[in-house]
Amino acid sequence: MSVPSARVVRDLAPQGVLRASINLGNAVLAAGTPEDPSGVTVDLAREIAVRLGVEPRFICFDAARKSFEALQTGLADIGFLAIEPEREAELAFTAPYAVIEAVYVARDDGPVESPAHVDRHGIRVGVKRGSAYDLFLTRTLASAEVVRRDEGVEVFADEGLQVGAGIRLPVTSWVTSHPGHRVLEPAFMQIRQAVATTRDRDAAGIDFLRRTVRELIETGFVRTALAGSGQDPDLVAAPG
Repeated sequence: MSVPSARVVRDLAPQGVLRASINLGNAVLAAGTPEDPSGVTVDLAREIAVRLGVEPRFICFDAARKSFEALQTGLADIGFLAIEPEREAELAFTAPYAVIEAVYVARDDGPVESPAHVDRHGIRVGVKRGSAYDLFLTRTLASAEVVRRDEGVEVFADEGLQVGAGIRLPVTSWVTSHPGHRVLEPAFMQIRQAVATTRDRDAAGIDFLRRTVRELIETGFVRTALAGSGQDPDLVAAPG
């Protein structure tokens, strides 16, 4: 087990507690309430805090962009975010601990038949503002228009867009309860979820986080945490 130095503890938990930003807007990674969160990210934060010898403090949000902002402003010490180039400019990431899929949803009678048909003029794609798939689609779509709101599937339905985008589990659940819609296969993106902190941390602190996450994957901790929160344990990433 990685044992941190006193310098690393001071660097990662300068207030004597480990402040972890938790995104309750991603049901695969976190659930519960701000007062009583649960899920794999909460389990990871607790274990990292144990290894640092401090208590965890959970700061919960309903969107990844808010978790990102908490790290930017110093409100949180660590966060749980997808690895994306736009974020890597400011954040240092561990290897991914889980990989989840982003998929499109469309109407059965709509003009889009597969992910390959999305990037065309006149196609509008609903996304959750600031999500990993918002960043990815903004970077990769050349012709389709990205429409950002609080929830990608909701804006797709409410504004009559041609396509919505989201994480596979909630999108599939939405389709089940809304006849006349379908998930477009295959997934258009693999979202690599990792632990993040700001790049101005001491290199030893960043290395501690990276070694700890690697150990938690290799020992089965992450797999067990996913299963314990009702998620597919096969979402665990390969050791990096």
